[in-house]
Amino acid sequence: MKTAAKIVSFIFHPLLLATYLVLMFGIFFPSMLMIQPRQLLVVTTFVFGFTFVIPVINLLFLKKWGSIGSFQMHSQKERIYPFVFICGIYVLVSVLFFYRLPFHSHFNKLMVLITLLVAASTVLTFFIKVSVHSLAMCGWVGIMLPLIQFSPNLLVPTAVVIVLTGVVISSRLILNVHTPKETWVGCLAGLLVGYGGMIVLF
Repeated sequence: MKTAAKIVSFIFHPLLLATYLVLMFGIFFPSMLMIQPRQLLVVTTFVFGFTFVIPVINLLFLKKWGSIGSFQMHSQKERIYPFVFICGIYVLVSVLFFYRLPFHSHFNKLMVLITLLVAASTVLTFFIKVSVHSLAMCGWVGIMLPLIQFSPNLLVPTAVVIVLTGVVISSRLILNVHTPKETWVGCLAGLLVGYGGMIVLF
């Protein structure tokens, strides 16, 4: 059971949220981000590099320098510095996408919204060891929900994401890395930022 929970936690790592969102919109709601089908793989790989690979490389350096004991970052205090660092990376990436790269404004706004989710997890980490997996997954749900009315094709993917959110949260509890309170705080924050951000930005 714990092995399966670890696999689920890895597959749905919070840093992969941007990659999954771009891929999902590119397949089920292409008019959202205005990405041509032939460009989807390139753009998704590009996003993956900036929002996952670069932060992970920085975590590798932090571990090597002794700033963190492990990639799991078991304690709240151990998470603060890496989270601030990653938040800074996402802010720079959002600025880069918004001002320097020729993407549609909806794409840029989505990157800003993902950065807001990262910022929310960073701020909450100063007070509680919030479940970032829960925050990211519920943020994903919050982003998808307002869009169903514009694209019925998103109904099934959204339902799948909701189910996956339950699986991911259960996995974090099975691994005993978070308390129910930490997961619920993450869920509430993710939904508020994800849904609220969609309403305000779009």
